[in-house]
Amino acid sequence: MFIPNLNLFSINLNDINNFLSKFYSKNITSFSNQNCKLNFENPTELVSILSAIIDNNETFKITAWLNLDNETFIKVTENNLDEIIKYLYERYPY
Repeated sequence: MFIPNLNLFSINLNDINNFLSKFYSKNITSFSNQNCKLNFENPTELVSILSAIIDNNETFKITAWLNLDNETFIKVTENNLDEIIKYLYERYPY
């Protein structure tokens, strides 16, 4: 079974590390200074980190790509965040 994940990218060297240490506590599978991959057994946990990324985008220039299905990525933006959150709760109602 495919495990949903979130891929984070930034052009600023330590934005991801600073963001994660300030706002989020999660085991990181793959991390460098400019990218990070987080896996989620419970995809509804994505809601809090996605909201925090978008809410703090002026401070931390992070781009988030959501991967819910094999080989399918969705760029998370301020414009589509609400729809993504609704979809997550509909698709994973646990």
